[in-house]
Order: sequence, then C-alpha cells, then structure tokens
Amino acid sequence: MQEACFRTYNDWLIQYCQVALNRLVGIPGISVYDIDHAVEELERCHKAGLRGAIIWQAPHRDLPFHSSHYDRFWAAAQDLDAPVSLHILTGHSYHKNKDGRKGVEHYRGSVNLKLLDIANALFEFIFYGVLDRYPKLRIVTVENEIGWMPFILQQWDYYYRRFRAENPPPIKKDPSEYFSRQVYATFFNDRVGGRNLEWWGEDNCMWSNDFPHPNSTWPNSRKVIARDLGHLPKPIRTKLLSANAAKLYNMDLAEIASN
Repeated sequence: MQEACFRTYNDWLIQYCQVALNRLVGIPGISVYDIDHAVEELERCHKAGLRGAIIWQAPHRDLPFHSSHYDRFWAAAQDLDAPVSLHILTGHSYHKNKDGRKGVEHYRGSVNLKLLDIANALFEFIFYGVLDRYPKLRIVTVENEIGWMPFILQQWDYYYRRFRAENPPPIKKDPSEYFSRQVYATFFNDRVGGRNLEWWGEDNCMWSNDFPHPNSTWPNSRKVIARDLGHLPKPIRTKLLSANAAKLYNMDLAEIASN
C-alpha cells in the first residue's frame, strides 16, 4: 500500500513540476521496505525530472540504517546525485502510538523524542560508516531545526577521539567532518540556531518556512528571518536563504532570476 500511495503522489509531483523544472524541485517519496522497488522508483522519478528522495526518518527496528538492506539504495542515490531527506514524524516512532501523545507526554514527544529520532539517524549514518562508504551521498534533515547540532557534533568528536584507539568505529574522520561534507539541515523557527550560525553551519543549513502547515512561520516569515538571521552578514544570509539549496539541488539562480 505504501509503495502504491507513494507512486501515485510521485506521478502527481512529476506532472506538477513539468511546468518549470528549473525552479520547481520535486522530492519523491520512496518506500524502502523492498529495496529493489526503492531503487527502481528512485531511478524512474529521477528520469522524469524529480530530484532527491524522502524516506523514513525512524526506520523499522528490523531495518536500521546501518544494515546492508539499504546499500543498493545509497549507491543509487549517490550515483544519481539525489540527496536523501529525513523528515520529522516519518517512520516507526512515538507518533504512531496515540497513547504516547496524550497529556504531559505530548510535550516529551514534540521535543525530546523527535530530537532523538534524528540524532539516532545521523549517528548511524556517521558512526557505522555509511557516509564513509558512500562519500558523495548527501543526507538532508528536514524540520529538525539546527540549534542542537553543533553541541552533539562536538560531543561525538570528543568521544570518538577519546575511545577510537580501543573501540574503533568504521570511520576515518571526525564525525563532524562527515557532517560538514555530506549533511544538510533545514530550519525555520530556531533563534538558538540563528545565533550559532555566526560560527557554525553556514554551508550546511537552509532556511524554510513550512508553508502551508500550521507550524509554519507564514505570514510572519520575513519577521522571523530578520529576528534569527538579521545579524548575519549578507553573504551568509544569501547562503542560508537560497544559495545552499540551489547548490544542493543543482539550481541555476541566475537563470531563474532572468525568467
């Protein structure tokens, strides 16, 4: 059912983006239970003009990201230059348990458990060597905000350096180096993240507004941008608001502006 639903959505998205493939970047949904099907659908959508892919952020416990199950998909995404997005509230996590969203526990889910999902996902991609084995594979964390990232990368680097001699993971670089090389992160309402951008993340982060969801900053997006990014130099703001996304998805901003 998931494969059929995703294919129907992807068919609509292909048609929608055809009007302006140079500026409409469609990200197809890919079901990764059956990896042969996942690769076929990724290739089909890529040939039709879509870019990248979105898969679950919280995998089924029998299919962790570090397992060999995904190898053909990571290889295909790398070869097709298709960034793989991990979106909050996707996959097998707390949000599927309705009892866990009641009362006070709702707040734990909205912050703690959502953060745990993406932190664990990135940990597997980095520490289990997925990004090392596929050096051109790019991962995009979507709607997970960014204020927490430099702290956890700092901690990962510290403990990697401290214990790598006696307990070496299958990686050759500091965890933060893999992040800098291959991970992009979107944010839309993160004052802490905006301040951190003075010294970290200007090449990896991308602002979004989440329109038209209720959690969106619209219709106050420009005010939020001014609040969170207004203190940054214009070249850095340009990266965060457009250039990083354009680079990630191979968009020609000059061509778009001329049209």
